[in-house]
Amino acid sequence: MTNPKNPPTAETWNPEDEGFWASEGAAIAWRTLWITTYCLLLSFATWFMVSAIVVKLSGIGFKFDTQQLFWLNAMPGLAAGTLRIVHTFLIPLFGTRKTIAVSTLLLVLPALGWGYAVTDPTTPYGTFLALAFLAGLGGGNFSSFMPSTSLFFPKRLQGTALGLQAGIGNFGVSVTQFVVPWIIGVSLIGNPQTFTKGEAKSDLWLQNAAYVWAPFVLIGAVVAWLGLRSVPVKATFREQLDIFRDKHTWIMTSLYIMTFGSFSGYSAAFPLLIGKVYGGFPNAPEPLKFAFIGPFIGAAVRALFGPISDKLGGARVTALSGIGLLVCAIGVTGYTHPQSLQQWPGFLGFMLGLFFFSGIGNASTFKQMPMIFPPRQAGGVIGWTSAIAAYGPFVFSVAFGAIIANTGSPTNFFYGAAVFYALNVILNHWYYARRNAEKPC
Repeated sequence: MTNPKNPPTAETWNPEDEGFWASEGAAIAWRTLWITTYCLLLSFATWFMVSAIVVKLSGIGFKFDTQQLFWLNAMPGLAAGTLRIVHTFLIPLFGTRKTIAVSTLLLVLPALGWGYAVTDPTTPYGTFLALAFLAGLGGGNFSSFMPSTSLFFPKRLQGTALGLQAGIGNFGVSVTQFVVPWIIGVSLIGNPQTFTKGEAKSDLWLQNAAYVWAPFVLIGAVVAWLGLRSVPVKATFREQLDIFRDKHTWIMTSLYIMTFGSFSGYSAAFPLLIGKVYGGFPNAPEPLKFAFIGPFIGAAVRALFGPISDKLGGARVTALSGIGLLVCAIGVTGYTHPQSLQQWPGFLGFMLGLFFFSGIGNASTFKQMPMIFPPRQAGGVIGWTSAIAAYGPFVFSVAFGAIIANTGSPTNFFYGAAVFYALNVILNHWYYARRNAEKPC
């Protein structure tokens, strides 16, 4: 059923018309933003719940080695990147209302699946890999949610709107990594597992880490179906492929890999990285007590720097992001061969710096894209760049796992990342930030 006063598809939509924006456009756009942002937060929460669960699997009896655990971390990123490519084209085909509601509803699959699987210590590794891939459904949603939002707002507000939505949505990562450690200690559903760490044993309910999201997902799907509208922006799949003939699509893809690829990649790998680098010392830091801080910082600055990018220009802010990432990637290598826990504060500080500067760039690049491309193409480019950058958890987790297995340290990964950051700083400066740049934004 639909409300005749709120038809599922608007007949006309022109947010650049100040009269239309003031009379009805603003109210619809902001309502759309808050509903989709709630759903996006849940998408990130279910996407990254795997990173919070896998650090406990060995302790409750699952016999997975280091690379297997990093591969479980990696699979949601592989799925998210692949599904984001699909999501890139959905809004012009199906509209905002159907796309957001249905994709939100599908999040119950990984929530229920993981909740059941962790209660059975005989669950095979292949099943966990499949469930980890399903968790990537949440990551895929970004590439339709964000292009949808870009259609509802005038260009002058897109940095603010997209920064708020992505920033608050990104909080889903830190919400998961913050909520899981305490909720698994509470009896909510089912029987506890015995968690063993050294000689110590305790009860935990690891299934809570997944089941907790299911009711919130159902609420989000219902609210999206009843409260959202679609705008009249239509294009066939073939018509949408024109973005790939523009070199700026590929440049912005690289810049967004630098920013969101780093944010999502470090978010997924951070808990295991803490354990592998510093877990061998007496009184080692508990990974989940610190892992949520990085994604929280990255999400917060993304929301903050959306309006700042509107004022200063996206390219300038992206330059700051790239330089900061470069410095932190080099800096952290001084703390990746620790001799004692005295080096832990330095490692944590530079890692949090990587989250901080990636969050800045996540906001500024989303200001750049709507300025470089017309609305329909901008939506497609936002979706495409988001899709490729969503492979961050997959690439980072697999790379960290392989490098640590071969060298005993993640140092070489950070050296490679520093080179990539430097190349992107140059690209951004040449095409967008310098005086007389080809596409100043």
